[in-house]
Amino acid sequence: MSFGILALIIAVALGGPLLAWSDSLRIPVVIGELAAGVVIGDTGTRWLDPHQPTLVFLADLGFALVMFVAGSHVPVRDRSLLSGGRVALLRLLLIVAVAAGLGALVATGFGTGHIALYGVLFASSSAAVILPIADSLSLTGGPMLQLLPQVAIADAACIVALPLALDPAHAGRAAIGALAVIAASALVLGVFLLAERRGWRHALHLKSQRRGFALELRIGLLALTLLAALALQTGVSIMLAGFCLGLAVAAVGEPRRLVRQMFGLTEGLFGPIFFVWLGASLNLRDLVAHPAMILLGVVLGAGAILVHAVAALTRLPLPFAVLASAQLGVPVAATTLGTQLGILRPGEGAALLLGALLTVAASAVAGRLAARARPAPSTPPSTPSAAPSPQG
Repeated sequence: MSFGILALIIAVALGGPLLAWSDSLRIPVVIGELAAGVVIGDTGTRWLDPHQPTLVFLADLGFALVMFVAGSHVPVRDRSLLSGGRVALLRLLLIVAVAAGLGALVATGFGTGHIALYGVLFASSSAAVILPIADSLSLTGGPMLQLLPQVAIADAACIVALPLALDPAHAGRAAIGALAVIAASALVLGVFLLAERRGWRHALHLKSQRRGFALELRIGLLALTLLAALALQTGVSIMLAGFCLGLAVAAVGEPRRLVRQMFGLTEGLFGPIFFVWLGASLNLRDLVAHPAMILLGVVLGAGAILVHAVAALTRLPLPFAVLASAQLGVPVAATTLGTQLGILRPGEGAALLLGALLTVAASAVAGRLAARARPAPSTPPSTPSAAPSPQG
């Protein structure tokens, strides 16, 4: 690892914003970053060695930060989560039941044996993708309020369930480790809430801003690295540490400066490093040697869309049901962890990401359909003295 390699990663990662430049297409930035990694990694020119220890460590830190940002996107303070929680849970039970059955069918059909993994993938939703799409299209009203708790619960539950699904032989240890990370995150949340109530955070914020100490960022990174160290020590993925800390910060609600700083650090440096590294780690040549994995990716994407479309049976409009199918964090985490554990078949990691990209595309289209289906805002009746509009 050298400054030259780091410069190469940062340079090719600019392909992410360039690909996402169009306001009409709204392609996620990570797609360009993954593609750039594929070009310079094991699939393409092999200019980047994804197994270099320093690069792997930086990518792990980026992974934790990416999951922190995903957790901070979950609207845990939104009151609609409480009011719609019961309906969301019932709807998710239906989705999980269908996902489990389809996961078993797909795993058996392709002979991978990853029944639990595919079930988690089919049931997952990505708040970090869905909420920006909804915000950009100004999706509001009853269906969106129904969707928020569903997405939030599915996102959190699938992140916790993924390590258990990937390594069921050590599910007991993973469960204990996950509980330890969750308990430690709850302790961090308690400290944050106490600091907010007592005014300590506000005083620290003013002092840090006046003196340029960046104390909130330092404390946030300290909490993240401590939770990541605990996760690794207890045999759990650092993704859980990052996600739980993001949830804790979202639950406090007030430290927006910390969220902005962590977001800038993630999106400006460590996130691109992680996604370029992940793309470089994938060997898409395996897809040529194992074309069945291309079909697997298509089936995984179509299956996730179908599973979430079932929610339309519960009176959720179909475009909103499909909007909830967007995946990113869970498939990326599954690819990363599965590669590290050596349990994925050749080309299977690429298939997981292909399926995720199909769900993102479907979610974007569904969001546009949902926006078009909104009733036009009512306008007050014109008075006799009112001038006619230009449209007549």
